[in-house]
Amino acid sequence: MNHLHLEKSPYLLQHKDNPVHWYPWGEEAFAEAQKQDKPVFLSIGYSTCYWCHVMEKDSFELQEVADVLNTSFISIKVDREERPDIDAIYMDAVQAMTGHGGWPMSMFLTPEKKPFYGGTFFYRQHFIEILGALATAWQNDREKIEKSASELTAYLSSRQVPPASSAKLTESPTVAFKEYRESFDSTHGGFGSAPKFPPAAQLAFLLRHYVRTKNDTSLQMVTRTLDSMFAGGIYDQIGGGFSRYSTDEKWLVPHFEKMLYDNALLAKVYFEAFQLTKQRSYREVACETLEYVLRDMSAPEGGFYAAEDAGEVDKEGEYYVWSHAELKALLSAEEIKSLEAVFSLPKKGNFEGNIVLSLLSPEARSRIPQEMLQKLRNEREKRKRPHLDDKVLTSWNALMISALAKGYLVTGEKRYLQAATNAALFIQKTLYKDGILYHRYLGGDARFKGNLDDYAFFAAALLDLYQCEFSGDWLILAESLMSDIERLFLDDTSPGYFYSQSDDVLYRKKELLDNALPAANGIMYQNLHRLFQFTGKITYRKNQELLLGAFTNILDKYPSAVPSVLQVLEEQMIGSRQLVISGRMGDSADPVQAYVKEGFFPHIALTAVGDHDPLLAGLPLLQGKESSGAKTLYFVCHDGRCELPTEDSEEALERLEINR
Repeated sequence: MNHLHLEKSPYLLQHKDNPVHWYPWGEEAFAEAQKQDKPVFLSIGYSTCYWCHVMEKDSFELQEVADVLNTSFISIKVDREERPDIDAIYMDAVQAMTGHGGWPMSMFLTPEKKPFYGGTFFYRQHFIEILGALATAWQNDREKIEKSASELTAYLSSRQVPPASSAKLTESPTVAFKEYRESFDSTHGGFGSAPKFPPAAQLAFLLRHYVRTKNDTSLQMVTRTLDSMFAGGIYDQIGGGFSRYSTDEKWLVPHFEKMLYDNALLAKVYFEAFQLTKQRSYREVACETLEYVLRDMSAPEGGFYAAEDAGEVDKEGEYYVWSHAELKALLSAEEIKSLEAVFSLPKKGNFEGNIVLSLLSPEARSRIPQEMLQKLRNEREKRKRPHLDDKVLTSWNALMISALAKGYLVTGEKRYLQAATNAALFIQKTLYKDGILYHRYLGGDARFKGNLDDYAFFAAALLDLYQCEFSGDWLILAESLMSDIERLFLDDTSPGYFYSQSDDVLYRKKELLDNALPAANGIMYQNLHRLFQFTGKITYRKNQELLLGAFTNILDKYPSAVPSVLQVLEEQMIGSRQLVISGRMGDSADPVQAYVKEGFFPHIALTAVGDHDPLLAGLPLLQGKESSGAKTLYFVCHDGRCELPTEDSEEALERLEINR
């Protein structure tokens, strides 16, 4: 038994019986490295990572490999989902060394945590050769290794100070649009070639770009991508929800693991696309995705689980794929014929001789035979489900809260709002203690001080909940979190917020570029913009302007790397508006409120207040906006400056200058 048996992480526990003398990340491990004068082997992965499982079976379970590691290294295992701050630092290092990254990540450090060699997955024989070469180098070329490690660390840490730029920010969205257009796959949607990852943040930007410019190409990039994804195998045609990425350019064969954050981000952008286009399939796919999460990923305490994996080693996708023999045994010849009219069922299969269900075309979705789909669903439920990682992560839960809140606004489905509310209350009561928001909950244990994305994503989720029924409690809690962020993460010397508040990392990194998850600083930029719109507090506008300094060089050189910031720039260029409805707080029957919620108007911040609402006195935007008697008053404001109120709903909509 190694040092992992007392951990909670499913990933670390998967390795507790390895013959490798694993340590969790901590001072004990690094002190031992100092004491024994050994380099550190750092292995980073997560429990639903297929290739992490492969490397475990191929290397870490074998005494042959363990003997080399135990003799010459101190070995540390990190769950990247528990410690994304550690993962982010060494991912930068491995990308600087090799030009690419991924998991499992295999890094070699000095006892001072400085990286000197790294890679991702290694097969056993190559791995043993690397271990031998590095052990020899540690003994014979120590000075060279330490010099290289110090230089790399200095280079990585210097990148936390963003260079200044005099970028013309009004041009950045157009430049980004052109960059997306150049890399767009006009046949299958998405950007670049295989493997393809769902580009939720990019699509959200392009929707806003279309609202401002009416550029049809911008909308076509969105619809082609959304259509191709829900028609392909990356979308679970039977159970709903999206896999992590597609191994091919057609979105056909997925890497079968399902992550909470992907499904949250995609559900939200499908709902936004429905609001804009009114294409029914987008709403259906978004709702099915939420239903998958509510059915299979919900914790009884109120939060949502992290992920489901792709399957056992050498059995990837087994839960999801079908053989022709299985289909023939389950369905009649007539039923298979009707299934073939909708789904692609190639004779030779499309994944290792089996079939990943995909639609013949996006239009075929409306013709899916639901009775047969239910038969397939019932049969699949008899199979062994993929491994479930039952961690509850604050940042990922916050993204799902936002998606559920959006689902409620679009559909009026109360279950979505209730699930979002329950999750937010769970985080507030279980993971937010004494001004500290914690990152992970598992088995009754709240642990690891939250990173910037935990705080920023949760604040954004609370603002989304506030938009649902205008409960001031959510707005007040969001403002409290933003105050915590200023106290815990603000860089006093250059623009931007640090990612981690932990004191056990090599250096404090700033996260600026959007990746699979939107960058925490990008969401902070959105939060500051939205809070000014909701409250009228000038402090938020000033902080937003200061934060923009962290992005100006990126917006000048490569704006498509920061779509979360571009979304705000588009909304501002459209012309940000605030609509305050006084007297019918939360009344969804109000015609103006209903119209704004049903359409896609990202530049309009909607607030409703009732008589004697305590927020009336606390927020500059709402002061003096009490209604008299039973009247409903509409205040249309631009950057906090409000026009005289009107009681006429048609006039209010005209003042908002939205096309109808």
